[in-house]
Amino acid sequence: MSSSNDAHLIETQVSSEEIFKGKLLHVVRDEVRLPNGNNSTREYIKHPGAACMVAEFEDGKLLLLRQFRYATGRVMIEFPAGKLDPKENPLVCAQRELKEETGYWARSWHTLGDIHLAIGYSDEVIHVFHANGLVQGEAMPDQDEFLEVFSATPEEIEQMIRDNRITDAKTTSAFVRWQLLRRPGIV
Repeated sequence: MSSSNDAHLIETQVSSEEIFKGKLLHVVRDEVRLPNGNNSTREYIKHPGAACMVAEFEDGKLLLLRQFRYATGRVMIEFPAGKLDPKENPLVCAQRELKEETGYWARSWHTLGDIHLAIGYSDEVIHVFHANGLVQGEAMPDQDEFLEVFSATPEEIEQMIRDNRITDAKTTSAFVRWQLLRRPGIV
């Protein structure tokens, strides 16, 4: 979103070339016209977007996952999240992913806003939701998805972030958004 006084910052697409189209990611190279009239190249990843949930139990603990992430080569601790299907409503995606990955569903959902994960090279946006009133059901993860579900207090999560046990950007950012919205006078 830009305002009319941002014109001196805006780059305009001149041409676009598809470099790679995979199952999840789409890499493009655009030629752009810079605000000063010169041209430059921008390579970036197009991503369908995702939804992330800060799922809260009645006792105030939050639902987390442990999952091996191939790109990092390690087991990561993160909030449940998943990729949007084409034209899927982000809330519907969040509800589906929470149920599939953890078996839980929530009686109440609230938006916590959007985060852009890697603005220098990707258009990915993650829609963040707060889910509460959790009810346990049966998890149905994808057949190639292996994960552990656990819960932690906000203080334990803060410590995991301080200790570098949680380094996932969406989880850290979603946690901060959730904390801010819990403060009196906000929202």
